[in-house]
Amino acid sequence: MAIGSIASHKLRSALTLLGVLVGVFSIIVVMTAMRVMQANIERQLSSLGSDTFMIRKWPNTYFGFSGDLEKYWRRKNITLKQGKLLQDKTTLPLNIGMESAFWSGEIKTRYNTSAPTVRLYGETPGSFPAHNWNLGDGRLLFDADVDGARNVCVLGSGLATNIFPNSPAVGEQVKIDGINYSVVGVLEGNGAALGGDQDNFAVVPLTTGLNRYGRWYRSLNILVQARDRASYNDTLEEVRGALRVIRKVPPGKDDDFEIQSNDSLIEQFKTFTRSVRIGVAVVSSIALLAAGIGIMNIMLVSVTERTREIGIRRAIGAKKRNIMVQFIMEAVVLCEVGGAVGVVFGILGGNVLALVLKLPPAIPVDWVIMGLAICSVVGIVFGTYPAWKAANLDPIESLRYE
Repeated sequence: MAIGSIASHKLRSALTLLGVLVGVFSIIVVMTAMRVMQANIERQLSSLGSDTFMIRKWPNTYFGFSGDLEKYWRRKNITLKQGKLLQDKTTLPLNIGMESAFWSGEIKTRYNTSAPTVRLYGETPGSFPAHNWNLGDGRLLFDADVDGARNVCVLGSGLATNIFPNSPAVGEQVKIDGINYSVVGVLEGNGAALGGDQDNFAVVPLTTGLNRYGRWYRSLNILVQARDRASYNDTLEEVRGALRVIRKVPPGKDDDFEIQSNDSLIEQFKTFTRSVRIGVAVVSSIALLAAGIGIMNIMLVSVTERTREIGIRRAIGAKKRNIMVQFIMEAVVLCEVGGAVGVVFGILGGNVLALVLKLPPAIPVDWVIMGLAICSVVGIVFGTYPAWKAANLDPIESLRYE
């Protein structure tokens, strides 16, 4: 009966459920797009290898004003000497590496010139397993390369393919910022992400980069890889304690360095997206509130139009609760039809992003269920008064209504 009533006034019903459609669509399209991106972004944030954490002077992201900025700025830089002392004073880590980002620009060879977006990193041998960088060809950096500050480099696979399109890169020479380096290795590929190439970088010994680009103002990052997940927390506490001693942090004072892991980065991302979800929910709630008011208005009109029908139903034995259920059900069906259409268009719209970025599609099942449940609540809340009014019409007066 509810579906028949809606179908008998197609244009009016369509305009009424449009508000519900827009509200649900706005929720589902954003949540679908975020789900499409979430797995990919979390994979990118997992730049550290298994059971690995990073120590750095500055937090990865922070929110605040001058007080926070001044606190971080006053911290002493993490130096190469401190990193070496940490290696000597700890026993639990499987690998400890140090790194810094030095430069971004173009790399030249006798065959080709790269785009001006190549990143240059300085690393120690322990950084490669900590970053989950695997060797594809040649060799990785040795301790002797770092100790001797040699002009050697390891290339990401994307960069190697670009500047050496028709020959192996190992053994060739590249010119980075005007200096010649010998290519000793090429890493396995990590692929593209969000339209960018994760393999478009070069790695030189950390000391080579420090000698070339300066060290007095530069704070290094320390990468620590635990032996396994079971020893991860013990490793983290040992490294934290040793580094506090090395940096002379007084007992009871906060660490003057930040420790971040894949889990902490992903949690920061989820914290950010949580704010986006709340904002979308608030905006969508306004649209659904407006839609609910429209539904109440239409149901009141429907009650007036169907006064005689209500009188006939009451005359042949229908109770008040039967009339109430009938009109509440019509309001719920009206909302659910709009919600279902909004869900379909929202999923299709959100997965357009997956198509553009060539990512796996996603369906936010939890938000679909929540959206349809909200539609039912809107139908019940805003359909109750018209249904009550219909149920309390006087049967005799209703039968006389023209």
